[in-house]
Amino acid sequence: MELSQDMIKDQWKRVCSRIQQSESSRFAVRWLSKIVPDKMTDGEVSLLVPSPCIHELVKQNYADQILSLWREENADICGLDLKLAQNAVAELPLNTPAVLKPVSKKPLINIESEPADDLPRSILNPKYTFDTFVVGSANQFACAAARKIAEDDSVAFNPLYIHGGSGLGKTHLMQAVAWRIKERCPDKNVLYLSSEQFFLCFMKALRENRTNNRYEGTARFQDIFRSVDVLMIDDIQFLCGKDRTQEEFFNTFNYLISRGKKVILSADSSPQDLRAVEERLKSKSDILGVADRLKTRLAQGLIVDVLPPDYELRLGILQEKVKSVSMPVPDDVLDFLAKNITSNVRELEGALKRIVAHAELIGDPINISTTRSVLKDLLKISDKPISMLEIQYAVCGHYQIGLSDLKSTRRERKIARPRQLAMYLAKVLTPLSLPDIGKAFGRDHTTVMHAVKTMEDLICRDKSVAGDADILTRRLKGEPV
Repeated sequence: MELSQDMIKDQWKRVCSRIQQSESSRFAVRWLSKIVPDKMTDGEVSLLVPSPCIHELVKQNYADQILSLWREENADICGLDLKLAQNAVAELPLNTPAVLKPVSKKPLINIESEPADDLPRSILNPKYTFDTFVVGSANQFACAAARKIAEDDSVAFNPLYIHGGSGLGKTHLMQAVAWRIKERCPDKNVLYLSSEQFFLCFMKALRENRTNNRYEGTARFQDIFRSVDVLMIDDIQFLCGKDRTQEEFFNTFNYLISRGKKVILSADSSPQDLRAVEERLKSKSDILGVADRLKTRLAQGLIVDVLPPDYELRLGILQEKVKSVSMPVPDDVLDFLAKNITSNVRELEGALKRIVAHAELIGDPINISTTRSVLKDLLKISDKPISMLEIQYAVCGHYQIGLSDLKSTRRERKIARPRQLAMYLAKVLTPLSLPDIGKAFGRDHTTVMHAVKTMEDLICRDKSVAGDADILTRRLKGEPV
């Protein structure tokens, strides 16, 4: 039975939805969103793919899964035909790396000389400089380290590894470093890119190897990435689980460090918590020595974390951002936002933009009442399950301690009490078992049981602890504080 294009599109949407639910990789989501179903002929469905790179990746990694899921939707489907769309992005030679160009007066600076494959057009945001980075206790150390490596030709630490939750300012700091280095040393070869770009470039190199039956692709890839003065990679956690890309990344990393080139990395977790990397390396560490070399290199450098912003920092960020909006925002509204939008800086800035845009378009005054109405989806109790990482970051932000401290064996009260409260909140707010909660802290289930009982007793007789527990619970649920 032949299907209409509308029916094909509906089935494709359902297939994509199922893949996205089962697939943790954000790359898969991006690829799928760019594919357009065309038509079905003799049981074979044509899919229009926007670039050769996506064509290759889908063919090798997702074609069987797509076909299997589609056959569950429609038993008449017997095959897939991946076709390049007419407007597919042409591939450029690999020797057009994402190298930062010298600073110019243009408002945005392309990192790439031209867009290669289906890589996103990477740019440095002119607003992401040290001058616009609001410093507080949550990010002071990370900012100082970033300034040091950007402004000194020779520093005592290399590499610099910045970690923290999403939306806390890691990318702002990374780009601020790139801007500052190019301002000081325009001739420096600075390579700034996301882990996704690194991955796609390496996939292209491997494809060139197969096409030419040689190693020309990887040789050119290594020439590009190992000739830089400064290598900066954002969100390296997304390389976890991609074996060959990980191996090439670590080899490049070690090569540059051993030759005194600067390496700056960011991730959402500390090196110890990148478990997918660690687990993969264990089986081959005797052969490759990669795990030991990585730990040695990181130990020679500096690992800094960016914590969730406290109230003072959130208010300071809002006061800085409000300077660039088109109308004044009352202080009580800024105070309300700082108290109630606590998850990350990105969400905080988005909330400010929304209330200003609403006032401009609708004409309502900016006050607490309209703010509550406009941001009701952010302020209401969230239906999304609360994760262990969200709890840990919320506790770290409230008490201004590092995630590594929270998971450490330190027993000082200023560390142990927040750790116990985090375990208690995990027990109350998540369906996780006691062993699972303990595993997230490097403890066993009996430690969690003790922590939960301790916090239950303290909440009943200590108003300060009860208040902390109430504030954190409200924040995690998305309720106004």
